[in-house]
Amino acid sequence: MVKKENVVITGATSGLGQLVALELGRRGFDFILTARSKERAEITRKQIEEHAPSAKIDFFYGDFSSIKDVSRVGSEIAAEYPKIDVLLNNVGIHAFKPRITPERLPEMITVNYFAPWVLTQILKPSLQNSNQARVVNVASEASRRHGILKLPEDLTDTTPFTARGSSPIYGKTKLLNIMFSAELARRWSGAGIRVNALNPGFNVTGLGRELWFAPVLERLLKALRLGDPRRGTDIITRLIVDPEYQRKTGGYFNVGTGQSIEPVSPGGDDAMQHKLWETTEKLLREKGFL
Repeated sequence: MVKKENVVITGATSGLGQLVALELGRRGFDFILTARSKERAEITRKQIEEHAPSAKIDFFYGDFSSIKDVSRVGSEIAAEYPKIDVLLNNVGIHAFKPRITPERLPEMITVNYFAPWVLTQILKPSLQNSNQARVVNVASEASRRHGILKLPEDLTDTTPFTARGSSPIYGKTKLLNIMFSAELARRWSGAGIRVNALNPGFNVTGLGRELWFAPVLERLLKALRLGDPRRGTDIITRLIVDPEYQRKTGGYFNVGTGQSIEPVSPGGDDAMQHKLWETTEKLLREKGFL
C-alpha cells in the first residue's frame, strides 16, 4: 500500500488555498491547514470531505499578521507531524490601508513575507523527513510594480500609504517571495527539498476584500470570464504533483504555460537574494524569533 502524502496549506479557507485543497483532495492527499476562523475552517473541512471522504484534515489556528502566532503554529505542526511532504505558502493580503503588527512591523510585509519565511524554517526538519519534499511559494507578477527595493529599510517601513499607494508595497512583498524562494533553494540544495515560486495570474477570488465595491466588481469580472481562479489552482497543483517540477528547484513559473519566468530586477540577482536573507535573519533574531 502506497502511503499518502500530506500537505501544509496556509490560507486554506478561501481563495486559491481552498481551491487547491479541493483539487489535492481528489488526488489523495491528507491535509494540515492553517486558518484564523474556526467557522470558515469547518466550511472548508466539509467541502474537502465531499470530494475526498477518506482525507485526513487537521486545522491549526493562528493570525499570520503576528510572527509570534506564526512561530507557535509552526511549532505545533512540527510537533504533530514529524514528516511533511509539501508546504504551500499561500496566505497573503493586499491591504489598502496601513496597519502595524503586534511586533511593530508593517502588516503586508509580515503576512506575505515574514510569515512564510518563519514557518518554512520551523518546518524544515519535517520536510527533510520526506523522500521528496516540495516547498511552493505563491508570488505574483505584481512584483514588476514594486518601485525601488531598499534593504533593510523596506522590511520595517510603516510609513502611511493610500489605497493607490498600496500596490507598490504589495508588489514588493511578492518580489521578496521570489527572492526568498531562490535563496532558500540554494541554501537547501543538499537537504532533498525542492523550492519553487509561481505567478498564479489575476484571480477574482477574495479580490480586494477591503474595498466596498469588491463584491460587485467580482461578480462583473466573473460574468466577463476574467480572472478565473482555476488557472491559478492549476499551476499550483502542477508544481506539487507533476514529476517535471519535482526535479526543479529555485524556479519561478507562470500560470497557464507553466514556463519559467525571469523575475524583474533585482529579483534574479544572487547577491541581492543573499542580502535579503541575511537582513531578514538579522531582523528576526533581534525580534527574538530565531
